Amino acid sequence: MTIREYISKKKPIHIIGIGGVSMSALAELLLSLGVPVTGSDKSHSKVAERLERLGAKITYAHLAENVENTSLVVRTAAVHDDNPEIIRAREKNIPVMERAEAWGNLMTDYKNVVCISGTHGKTTTTSMMTLIAMQANADPTVMVGSHLPAINGTLRIGGKGCFVAESCEYCNSFLNFSPTIAVILNIEADHLDFFKDLDDIIHSFHMFALRTPEKNGVVIVNGDDKNAMKAVEKVDRKIITFGLNKNCDVYAENITSKNGYYSFDIIINGEKYTNVTLSVPGKHNMLNALAAVAAAYELKMPSEKVAEGLEKFTGSSRRFQKIGKLKCGAVVVDDYAHHPSEMRATLETARLMNFNRIICAFQPHTYTRTKALFNEFVDALKMCDKAILAPIYAAREQNTIGIYSSDIAKEVPNAIAFDTFEQIEDYLRENAKDGDLIITMGAGNINSIGYSLVEKDC
Repeated sequence: MTIREYISKKKPIHIIGIGGVSMSALAELLLSLGVPVTGSDKSHSKVAERLERLGAKITYAHLAENVENTSLVVRTAAVHDDNPEIIRAREKNIPVMERAEAWGNLMTDYKNVVCISGTHGKTTTTSMMTLIAMQANADPTVMVGSHLPAINGTLRIGGKGCFVAESCEYCNSFLNFSPTIAVILNIEADHLDFFKDLDDIIHSFHMFALRTPEKNGVVIVNGDDKNAMKAVEKVDRKIITFGLNKNCDVYAENITSKNGYYSFDIIINGEKYTNVTLSVPGKHNMLNALAAVAAAYELKMPSEKVAEGLEKFTGSSRRFQKIGKLKCGAVVVDDYAHHPSEMRATLETARLMNFNRIICAFQPHTYTRTKALFNEFVDALKMCDKAILAPIYAAREQNTIGIYSSDIAKEVPNAIAFDTFEQIEDYLRENAKDGDLIITMGAGNINSIGYSLVEKDC
């Protein structure tokens, strides 16, 4: 059975890790359809509490008895077969479905499904596409990987005409999705705890492009990215390229920048489509906008609504998000960047913004990524005036490699590594000055430092 059959019969569905971004969105969608939902998680959160108010029954522990009265169990790749709930489900012959498979099956109910993929920029581009579709009155259903103020969360339940979905390559999750329009923003080496190498990653994106329908499927790809272009070789679909060179189908022209914020004309098939002024800084966001515009154009959304939607997008959570300003005058922002290319894009943007010093408190994310991209991390951190390293965020890993943040600090001039967030916070409070930009950077919990700095400074 597919998840749609469980939904139609209103059979109870249990979600392991219900507080996660994608899982909580799935739970909310199921609840909106009248499906009884139970779930489990390791800890309380505002997200889980909201789901409880909507009707979900949540246990804050992974226990075998949690699945006793369910018909289907949904899990993520992070939940392994030794989880007691999975073991019990198998004993009782209760079907176990991967999260991505569930989402992919749900997508088939929608006329247009825009799946946005890439090593970097997925959340931002998905958010941009959401604002465009809302402005164009397309009533989109949306699944995005970070809190988006415009929809007050990570899920928007809309009509059946348009589904906009952030699509992650890790563990090949996006190969379960059902895009009518597949967007490939860029491809770099990442998630090497799962993929063999860069060629393996490119192959995965190639298969993602082939998930679009044979008759009318569309693939939108970054024409400036050689790996992305390699991924769409021999893909027998309509291919639309975007980029900053005039060989692309969709490109930017007459580009101007003011304090890091870009304005530009968008040219499609040789003709001016619209003019855009972005409300988020950085050259990388110009490329993200071009990708969103290409998808909107394919969906025949009015050009003036596209421009208005992009202008209304002021950012999503943890993407160069301003946390506050300290009494000394230093500005504190937070950014999710955890791959060297993302870090460089963020720091290049910061360099355009007329601060005296850029201080970056960086938390590396996973031991395998830190080892695989060690030299690239070193080069990226050399772009700031002062690099402060927090301990590596383990996520799903154990440090069997024997690598530490202090190893990076030794290679970056003037860098320093601390063992605790408290030490980092104390250092920043003592050393921050007027004209400084303090960036907390990483995909872990480094953002808590910025909030603590601002709150205690009030």
